Amino acid sequence: MPRSERSPLLLAGLLATAGVAHFAAPRRFDETVPRALPGTPRTWTYASGAAELALAAGLALPRTRKAAALATAAFFVGVFPANVKMAVDWRHRPAPQRAAALGRLPLQIPLVLWARSVAKNAEGRA
Repeated sequence: MPRSERSPLLLAGLLATAGVAHFAAPRRFDETVPRALPGTPRTWTYASGAAELALAAGLALPRTRKAAALATAAFFVGVFPANVKMAVDWRHRPAPQRAAALGRLPLQIPLVLWARSVAKNAEGRA
């Protein structure tokens, strides 16, 4: 399978794994929900997990791939404040945890670009 055909499936796999993790271990995600959001952190954890699963399904299907990829790029931008909150909250944790939290911040850029690339490569396909 060519790389261009694997890419959306790999991105779908990443999102599906993250989506399942939101339901399997919600407490660690609850901690990253910005306090400014209305409702409970658990509601946002489950909603974002469900969104990741829906995006994964959309990416897996060629007919919905372009729209799902664009929505995935927007999703990655939308969850950035949670990553910032995590970095701030973890600033006093041991170095490996601080590094992981800080590393998530610039990681959003290649994730957004990956999703946009999947959308671009899906153009013109049935």
